[in-house]
Amino acid sequence: MVPPARSGPAALPRRRALSEDERALWEMVAKQVKPLRKRRVTKAEAAARAEVLPAGPAARHPAPSRPIVPAPAPRVMKPAVPPLAPLGRRERAKLSRGRSEIEARLDLHGMTQMRAHRALSGFLQRAHHDGLTFVLVITGKGKAGGESGVLRRQVPEWLSLPEFRAFVVGFEEAHIGHGGAGALYVRIRRARS
Repeated sequence: MVPPARSGPAALPRRRALSEDERALWEMVAKQVKPLRKRRVTKAEAAARAEVLPAGPAARHPAPSRPIVPAPAPRVMKPAVPPLAPLGRRERAKLSRGRSEIEARLDLHGMTQMRAHRALSGFLQRAHHDGLTFVLVITGKGKAGGESGVLRRQVPEWLSLPEFRAFVVGFEEAHIGHGGAGALYVRIRRARS
């Protein structure tokens, strides 16, 4: 006698058995998966897995029904962005005493952050292209009410970004004669020939 079928929301559909092609495909996929964490398999789980897999030589090594597609070649990564290097003591002393020339200046006073970012980007690209070594970026000291200016805080962060590292070797606060805390000496990276 056949047991009566359950009806209603609690009724579960019967699972169908996998075909040989589906099982082979599943085993091929399962072999390529790496677990996130290693965990020990209990004896009960191992026994349950052994019962699910059919016995016999054909079941252990099924022939794949679809050709195996090779994985795409890994993309070549760009070389890492070079780290920033502080100006040397000699270079800083030469700049502050006027023995080394500041080859260009950029004054960002009164600019919005967006406009200042664009101006700084264009200025550094031109300086790099022209083969300049040292430039001065004037940010201003900000308001005298105790808080430093927005550009005074932002420009050093921008110079540390990967987008500017192709042009900038390093930077430091300028000497008082060149603006002190409201300006930065920036050493430009040499253009490759």
